[in-house]
Amino acid sequence: MEERIRTTITDGVADVRLVRTDKMNALDDAMFMALLETGEKLKADKSVRAVVISGEGRAFCAGLDMGNFDRMANGEREANKSEVTGRLEQRTHGISNRAQYTALVWRDVPVPVIAAVHGVAFGGGFQVALGADMRFVAPGTRFSVMEIKWGLVPDMAGMSLMRSLAREDIIRDLTYTGRIFEADDALAYGFATRLCDDPYADALATAREIADKSPSAIRAAKRILNAVPDSDAASILMAESVEQDKLIGGAHQKEAIMANLEKRRPKFTD
Repeated sequence: MEERIRTTITDGVADVRLVRTDKMNALDDAMFMALLETGEKLKADKSVRAVVISGEGRAFCAGLDMGNFDRMANGEREANKSEVTGRLEQRTHGISNRAQYTALVWRDVPVPVIAAVHGVAFGGGFQVALGADMRFVAPGTRFSVMEIKWGLVPDMAGMSLMRSLAREDIIRDLTYTGRIFEADDALAYGFATRLCDDPYADALATAREIADKSPSAIRAAKRILNAVPDSDAASILMAESVEQDKLIGGAHQKEAIMANLEKRRPKFTD
């Protein structure tokens, strides 16, 4: 896994780095597995308070490895049609398949995940970034919903994730054309959270700020926000009340109050 992703955890902040620099962090089978394994480990690590995911080298992620397209063009799927028919329809991770969960796992990590994006985020790489809670983007970064170029549709949860960020007509435009758009457009469309000269440094700084907040309240907020796109107003209002009842008077809430009153940095323990 370390040939594709390296993770360090410092003071509650997990620094997740895609390190396949010779291929601009393109998604081959080993990268898919590394993303899934990393996400699963972070889901279970109660010491983690925030996550930053980024790419080393020239890009965040250039999308699907070209070798996959070569195999498709050479008819590998047709030659093994009886074996692969419906394979993507198989649900391996709840409501999703393995490729979709490569992006969705970051929503299931119970703490905020910030993607620090530079260079390019094409196709699958764009969809992995969409799985994060926030995207800090360097000026000049290029994006594309590129699947149409290869005769495909976005299938790494992109259709689901895009709908809560951008207007429907924008999503249709980008999906039908596969055109490349840059950081300023990504911000205007709703895909970029911030434009940063150094998104990696800014993402780490924000992650450290989040790590100093009540972990119980942060996790509760993420649970509510994850549910918002598919919930009606009554369900959201009830979720707010349920989560708040759990937080009031708890150890983390008491520490947040005392730290503010005593004008000191809080000390939260799990």
